[in-house]
Amino acid sequence: MPEIALELRTDGVAVIRLDRPKVNALSQSLLAELGEVVAKLRDDLPGAVVVWGGERCFSAGADISEFGGAGEGREVTAGFHSTTGKLAALPRPTVAAITGYAFGGGLELALACDFRFAAEGARLGQPEILLGVIPGGGGTQRLARLVGASRAKDMIFTGRQVDAAEALSIGLVDRVVPAGAVFEEAVSYAAKLASGAVAAVGLAKRAIDEGLSTGLESGLDLERELFAEALLTEDAREGVRSFLAEGPGKARFTGR
Repeated sequence: MPEIALELRTDGVAVIRLDRPKVNALSQSLLAELGEVVAKLRDDLPGAVVVWGGERCFSAGADISEFGGAGEGREVTAGFHSTTGKLAALPRPTVAAITGYAFGGGLELALACDFRFAAEGARLGQPEILLGVIPGGGGTQRLARLVGASRAKDMIFTGRQVDAAEALSIGLVDRVVPAGAVFEEAVSYAAKLASGAVAAVGLAKRAIDEGLSTGLESGLDLERELFAEALLTEDAREGVRSFLAEGPGKARFTGR
């Protein structure tokens, strides 16, 4: 039975819905299915993507029954890294819509998105240390890059949960809204981005993400190359033409 639902909306937003009762535990089979869905989107890009766990929770994390020994552990982390890597590399904006809780692998999945919108009552955390292990789905790397090393160490070393207000204050989430509005807010924001120059957005995303993993000079070199690439798009030609003829903010982009 499918554990991932994909909705392609008319506003250019693709909604990926986790659907594994009761808490969207991220099994290897679910991660493989999610990876296939992301690959499908890569072949026919939408304008933006929303990852949604439903009204009850985003995800309680990995399926702990699959952990086993060191060999199984490597397989689990490989599955997480493969799927979250594909999601992070999509050349389109991605938004995680978080209700309830996002723990462990669930938070790591949200960290692979560009933005995180959380419900007022949401709780987030990397509780792996309470099992005597460490985050293995990207948490030691993406969390530290997002909120800084000391805050990431605090969350990971203690395994504590943070509420939505604290998550917002440390930059772990980007917006906090009432629980009933999380999905609509995420889709509305994604739709706004999907209506813009999405080819340029994809290039900007690559410049930021890849640049952060290199030194400044290498990042600037990459920016220079991607800026030149952006000038080859139809959207750039339309944007420049529209600006010169009508002023800023009037261009109608096609995403090409």
